[in-house]
Amino acid sequence: MRFDFFDLHLFLNIVDTGSLTKGAERSAISLQAASERIKKLEQQFSTTLFTRHALGVKLTVAGQVFTEQAQRLIQQEQQLQHAMSPFTQGLATQVTLWCNSSAQSEYLPILLPQYLLENPHIQIELKEAESSDIIQAIEKGTAQLGLISNFFNSEHLYTLDFSHDPLVLICPQQHVLIQHKTLNLSEILNYPFVGLMQYHSLQQSIETQAKRLNCVMQYRLRLPNFAAIAQVVADGVGVAVMPKRAAQHLNKLYKFHQIELAGAWANRKLLLAAAQFDTLPTAYQHFAQFLISQKAKLILD
Repeated sequence: MRFDFFDLHLFLNIVDTGSLTKGAERSAISLQAASERIKKLEQQFSTTLFTRHALGVKLTVAGQVFTEQAQRLIQQEQQLQHAMSPFTQGLATQVTLWCNSSAQSEYLPILLPQYLLENPHIQIELKEAESSDIIQAIEKGTAQLGLISNFFNSEHLYTLDFSHDPLVLICPQQHVLIQHKTLNLSEILNYPFVGLMQYHSLQQSIETQAKRLNCVMQYRLRLPNFAAIAQVVADGVGVAVMPKRAAQHLNKLYKFHQIELAGAWANRKLLLAAAQFDTLPTAYQHFAQFLISQKAKLILD
C-alpha cells in the first residue's frame, strides 16, 4: 500500500470544499493531477470514495471511513513533526537526573560521555541531593528520575537496581584499626574523622547513622571532595568513610588502608527510581534504559 500525506491533504481539501476543482486549487495542483491522484486512491482500495454530481462531489460510505482515518493520520503527522522539530532544528532536549553524591562523582562520569556522544541532541543536568530528598521530589513530581541509596524508604516508587555502592573506612597505613578486616560504625566513632562538607548528602547519611547510635562525630577537618580526604588520611590526619569505588580509585594515588564496613547502611546499592517508568517522557525512558543496560561496567572488584 503506497500513498503519501499529500494525497491525504488533497482528499481532505476536496471533502472540506465539496469540490474536486476547489480542492485541487487549495492543494495548488491542476484539476487533472488531482483527479488522477484520487483515482489511484480508489483503485488502491478497490472502492469508490466520491460520487460526482453537478454541484461537486459527495462522499460514499467508504469515503466517510477514509476521511476519519485520514484525519487521524494527519493529526499523527502533526504530532510527529512537533516531536521531531527539536532535532530537525538542532535544538537540545534536556534530561535532569537527580542523584546522590556517590552516583554523581563515581558512577555517572564513567557512563555519561558515551551516552552524550551517541545522542548529540540531549543535554543532561545532574542535580545532587540527599536520597531522601530525591524520593520526596519524585513523589511530588518535582523530579522525574533519580539515583538513590536503597537504605532509604522508596516503597511508593518504582526502582531498578543500578549498582552496588558499599562504603568503606579508610585510615592511615600505620593506624591501630588496620588489624581489622571488617568494622561496625560503633567501633570507629571515637576516632577523629576527616569528612565531607556539611552540605554533602553522603556525609549527612553517615551522621544520621551516628546519631542513631547516640554519638556525635568529631571532625579534625572537612573537605569538599573524596580526593582531598584521601590525601589527608594518607598523611595521617584521621579516618574517613567513603564509597568503595572512590577508595579503590584514589588508593592508586594515595597510600591508605581500606576496611570493610558492616551493616545494611554501609552495604548499600544504588537504585534508579521513578514514579512510573513507562509514563516518563521518551527522552527520560531512553536515558533510563541506557543506564540500566550499562550495569556490567560498574561491577566492583
